[in-house]
Amino acid sequence: MLLLAAGMVGCVGDDAVSDHETTARTATTTAAPASGAPAVATTRDAALEAAFEFAECMRDHGIDDFADPQIRPDGDFFLSPPADVGDEELAVADATCAPIAAPFRTGSADVDNAGDDAAGWERIVPGGECRCADGSEFSFWVREADPDRVLVYLEDGGVCFSAVTCAPDRNLFTTAVGDGPIGAGGIFDLADDRNPFADHSIVYVPYCTGDAHLGNVTAEYAPGLTVHHMGLVNGTAALDHVVATAGHPSEVVVVGESAGAIAAPLYAGLVADRLPDARIAVLADGSGSYPDGPRIDDIITAWGLGTIAPPWLDGAASTPERSSVAGMFIASGRHHPDIVFARHDYAYDEQQQQWYPIVGLPATDLLALIDANEAQIEAAGVDLVSYVAPGAEHTALSDGTFYTEEVDGRPLHEWVTRLLTGGPVDDVHCTDCSGG
Repeated sequence: MLLLAAGMVGCVGDDAVSDHETTARTATTTAAPASGAPAVATTRDAALEAAFEFAECMRDHGIDDFADPQIRPDGDFFLSPPADVGDEELAVADATCAPIAAPFRTGSADVDNAGDDAAGWERIVPGGECRCADGSEFSFWVREADPDRVLVYLEDGGVCFSAVTCAPDRNLFTTAVGDGPIGAGGIFDLADDRNPFADHSIVYVPYCTGDAHLGNVTAEYAPGLTVHHMGLVNGTAALDHVVATAGHPSEVVVVGESAGAIAAPLYAGLVADRLPDARIAVLADGSGSYPDGPRIDDIITAWGLGTIAPPWLDGAASTPERSSVAGMFIASGRHHPDIVFARHDYAYDEQQQQWYPIVGLPATDLLALIDANEAQIEAAGVDLVSYVAPGAEHTALSDGTFYTEEVDGRPLHEWVTRLLTGGPVDDVHCTDCSGG
């Protein structure tokens, strides 16, 4: 896999530059090694300056359309080679220009191969402002396979938003990254020939921030109780790794379970921003009932999403300039109409049900809420296909249920396979949804 597009994939703070003409670019930042090179500290000034010089060098050596660094709103940047240029041609130019790239191809981010396992997972530590809720180091995991097809997986977990919900004795959310991807079932059973993701390259984004992968704020809820809600900062670093290392994948699928499902449609829009030529699909598992409304919108806003969210997210919810669960589908779908959106839910999901009193909302008929959210999204002009199964389970994608679940004779794993291959996909909805 040619790593020529290795831009800055570390996590940066609020002092990041917003365009290449900014002169105050001296804050220390991070960058991912391009070829497993040792990581050393660098400065944003040197990295960005080197990136512009590198782009010019590539143009001088035959890659005429090689673009200058693309700078994100939060200050990170990435280099993306022209889509119509082959890897061999890029490699020839890169061989000459590579020395210029040292400041942004070697940074304080780390690739820790000590964490690799037999399945080929590689641990990436982006550094910078990336961190977990307790302030510990954040890392994500990568499995390299087919570079043309990429799965971005957003891990599940609870949330917190107050001194009560964030209290350690409540155990409502995970505060640190574990030792690796959780479990080996469902879509992570890479040996099962029914698995539509078996040959995909995978970026596994752990969840350790209590903010549904949406945060960019450090909150002190009580003396001695500080929570780093850096979920979107962490997740964005993982997306930038995709851009920096995957070349030009033709297919990217964003899968989220539970809390990860809440953020999945937003992340799909962020992927489409970075890889506009790829076919993007979303599969959100286990969040379909959460309604649009001031209470949930206020929680999401307090996590700091708006500080680094793309401009196209604003105004997607029922209340202007707020974010919401349904609003993320609507905003992403309006901005990128070619994204394929899909959801899986259980009609009476007990875990979704239990969050309503915690959040402070009444839960009536969960199935009615799931159906109403789909109607809201589709009324906004965004197509959404759904698979609603009977019963009170929570998610199905990362365990054996993925292969055994069937509704009206339609197996879940086959439905997902059609979703990925671009075949006709219809809604699947339980008739007797009680599961009894």
